[in-house]
Order: sequence, then C-alpha cells, then structure tokens
Amino acid sequence: MIFKWIIFGIILYIVYQIFFKKDNIFSKVKEASKKSARKKSQKEDSEIMVECEKCGIFISSKEAIIKDGKYYCSKKCAGVK
Repeated sequence: MIFKWIIFGIILYIVYQIFFKKDNIFSKVKEASKKSARKKSQKEDSEIMVECEKCGIFISSKEAIIKDGKYYCSKKCAGVK
C-alpha cells in the first residue's frame, strides 16, 4: 500500500515539474524563440539604408555621417574636416 503512495507522489512531482514550475522545459523553449525573434528585429533595424543629402548615394545608417539631422555618405559630402 505504501508503495502505491510513493509512486503516486513521484508522478505528482513529475507533473508539477513539467507543467507548473517556472523553469520547466516549455518555458526554456519559449524564451529561446523570443530571443531569436528579438535578434531578427534588431538585425532588421540595424540595416536601414539612408540616402546622402548631397550626392544621393544610399548608405547604411550605421556608416552614415549625421549633420544637422541629415545623413551624408562621407565627410566630403557633409562638409566636415
């Protein structure tokens, strides 16, 4: 009789670990998918192309020079030394 209660307790513990605990398998999978979605959105945001105000060449926003709120492809176009 006590053997049945021990088995029942073990089964309840396993069910609790799988479905109700915060650090279970399902939450780790959800976190991984959220991280990959964030990385994709960050990558898309970082590769925005902008047009040079002077010559019209498109350049990534990371490489562009910003002067007075306008984007330029080089120091020569921006008029900066």
